Amino acid sequence: MDGSRITTFVDEYDTALEALDAAKDTWAQTSNAERIALLSQVKDNLMNVAQGWAETAARKKQIPEGSPLCGEEWISGPYAVMSGCNGLMLTLSQMEGKAFLNHLPTRELATGQTAIKVLPHSIWDQLLLSGVKAEVWMQKGVNPSNLAQHAALAYDVPAAQRKGKVALILGAGNIASIAPLDVFQKLFLENQVVILKMNPVNDYLTDYLNVALKPLIDRDFVRIVKGDGAAGAYLTEHPLIEELHVTGAASTHDAIVWGTGAEGEANRKAGTPKNTKRFTSELGAVCPTIVVPGPWSGADLKFQAEHIATQKLHNSGFNCVACQVLIMPKGWDKAATLMDNVRNVIAKSTRQAYYPGAGDRLSAFNNNAKSAKPVARGSAPAAIINEVNDAQWFRENEVFAPAMSTHEMDAPDAETYLVNAIAFANDQLHGTLGANILIHPETIRKIGKKRFEEIIADLHYGAIAINAWTGLAFLATACPWGAFPGHTAQDVQSGIGTVHNTFMLENTERTVVQAPWRPFPRGVLSLQFTLLPRPPWFITNAKQHKIGMLLTKFQYKPSWFKLPRIFLNALLG
Repeated sequence: MDGSRITTFVDEYDTALEALDAAKDTWAQTSNAERIALLSQVKDNLMNVAQGWAETAARKKQIPEGSPLCGEEWISGPYAVMSGCNGLMLTLSQMEGKAFLNHLPTRELATGQTAIKVLPHSIWDQLLLSGVKAEVWMQKGVNPSNLAQHAALAYDVPAAQRKGKVALILGAGNIASIAPLDVFQKLFLENQVVILKMNPVNDYLTDYLNVALKPLIDRDFVRIVKGDGAAGAYLTEHPLIEELHVTGAASTHDAIVWGTGAEGEANRKAGTPKNTKRFTSELGAVCPTIVVPGPWSGADLKFQAEHIATQKLHNSGFNCVACQVLIMPKGWDKAATLMDNVRNVIAKSTRQAYYPGAGDRLSAFNNNAKSAKPVARGSAPAAIINEVNDAQWFRENEVFAPAMSTHEMDAPDAETYLVNAIAFANDQLHGTLGANILIHPETIRKIGKKRFEEIIADLHYGAIAINAWTGLAFLATACPWGAFPGHTAQDVQSGIGTVHNTFMLENTERTVVQAPWRPFPRGVLSLQFTLLPRPPWFITNAKQHKIGMLLTKFQYKPSWFKLPRIFLNALLG
């Protein structure tokens, strides 16, 4: 960044920060009713720009016009933000006496911990995500009797006595809803005003976010700015910035906290951070998918292949929670068929690798692999599957690109295999953001529900998906999203803290989401009572562009009259 551009950014940033600093206490003391009104205005503005937002994002990501994959930009963009608005409005409307907690079912886990069911929460959840459920597992010591002491803590201070802070958010470049949802975290759960610096990769969203968040911007509670790494560095060290949050790479976190090069290493070893401000983060991981052997039918093998391919190639593979290591049972007689099916699905996904640096990351992956097998995808870069390679590189390096490795493990029986696979994921794979388990319901019954729960409790990830993808926990904004608790600035791995979490729960340990093993109508035939067909986030869903738009409009103003079109397109997808 040359000198003139630095001056331009400094002036803009300083002006923005001065306005935020002047308004921070006003925001902290803003009533719940006024906050609800502001969120309602945000919803109106968001709906006005939703189509332009989704279409622009799809075009910038090189998705052909009219492609079903445009639905990804609806669902992981305006839809998720609209959902976040609704969740926060519901909680704020029931903040008196923390009445919102009264509607959250709880149960005691096999570990003695408390689980809180956050999905389904409404009749709309039961209809639109039929058969999907999500629980938040709380840390030990939290129970139904003291739950109010572990929720919405920022609201325990009387409004007139609250003091605000100025927070910096360094936005993510891959998924459009990450940055605005991070903004909501700081505003509504922590009483902090926000300067959001957009990532240069997707700062084309700035105009849309300025419109959507205008009610908050007009009151000097939010500012959105652009800039490169040098601009971001200026902001991290600015005296008016009191807290920071980043979604991105651990290297970014470490450079801010400790510095770079020899200086950074010396600071880390000495425990003398360069930046001592409170810093929360979501930093990705080498995320596993554990395939558990069982009585999978031919249809199961095809459906779960679509599932695995989606876990890898949603957003063209540029997700921090994408499947990085596929853990497979050695000697399973269905493994070859499953992998053939996965390759067939991947071969039909011809999305371009739009994210900067993808070519270099694919080359690094390929160079470290001993038995890489590319899957041709037409004009798109070949996806790479590294067949059973135990090189440490694949356990330590997140591959932010269309590539994944596999790892085979002995499977004397399903339970032993699952226990060992979990130990491998915990001990060998970098990070703790998200882990997926694909397991036949009959296998769970054989293991036993209580024993299965005990085994899952040993999987130390912030989000666990059973017959689902942890990306669903991201989209369901009632779920806390972030790493498994316990990371430190010295060894940050997948980050510190959580976001989303519209029920404002504190001292959470993880989110566990579970989806039907089989889609509708096949699931009904096997006595799984779900109306969920092929999920709209699957890369194979032929109607996701229409479903994404319809779901966003539904979140804006739910209505029974909007359901038939959603159901029709869902069945056709």
